[in-house]
Amino acid sequence: MTDILALLSGSAVGFSLGLMGGGGSILAVPQLLYVVGIRDAHVAIGTSALAVAVNAFVNLIGHWRAGNVKWPCAAAFAASGIIGAAIGSSLGKQVEGDQLLIVFALVMIALAVAMLRPQASDGDPGVRINPRIAFRSITVGLFVGMMSGFFGIGGGFLIVPGIMLGSGMPILNAIGSSLFSVGAFGLTTAVNYALSGLVDWTIAIEFITGGAVGGWFGMRLAVGLASRRRALSYVFAAVVVLVAAYMLARTGLELAG
Repeated sequence: MTDILALLSGSAVGFSLGLMGGGGSILAVPQLLYVVGIRDAHVAIGTSALAVAVNAFVNLIGHWRAGNVKWPCAAAFAASGIIGAAIGSSLGKQVEGDQLLIVFALVMIALAVAMLRPQASDGDPGVRINPRIAFRSITVGLFVGMMSGFFGIGGGFLIVPGIMLGSGMPILNAIGSSLFSVGAFGLTTAVNYALSGLVDWTIAIEFITGGAVGGWFGMRLAVGLASRRRALSYVFAAVVVLVAAYMLARTGLELAG
């Protein structure tokens, strides 16, 4: 039953990623905890980070072929972010599981609110890295990497605006370029947690497999629902807030008990 639940949960996360173009990874940890049944919050975060990293690298290939990845800017952002993810994941392992889940739930709510903000589509599609852009990208990348590593999330909602802020590239290029950082940060976090024995490899493989299948169906459906993407964002944000509220309530009851 655990194997089936891991596959189905991975499919749900992959489906939401394919349909919404981001954000699905924030639901990976709650599903691993409350659906699959992983009891240790740190194991859920480590396992989620690995699954998110693999899915990000898979999706990166399509954007690379489409010419959406600005590699010099993406590399500068990811290089400092990897250091940040290593620091953040090391700090996250030191925090008690219940306390980490409370902060994680609050971050979920913040990301749901951020998801509803209109995203600018303008920018310089021909942007080239220079010392000023490199400095900004490295500075923002370090902070975003720390956040991603601490919470074990892909950080797409943080990385996309972070890359746009650092480089000034359009959102389409930022989405494609962000996948390199999502994968790099997730892999760094997963390795750090794996060194402490905090990754369930079997569930991670099942989650990744389900995510690949769900992602394919999500992308197919996204084509037909492109005109309703804004409405879908509201629905998805509401789901994230409800899951976060459940996490807060459940963790609060466990602490009270």
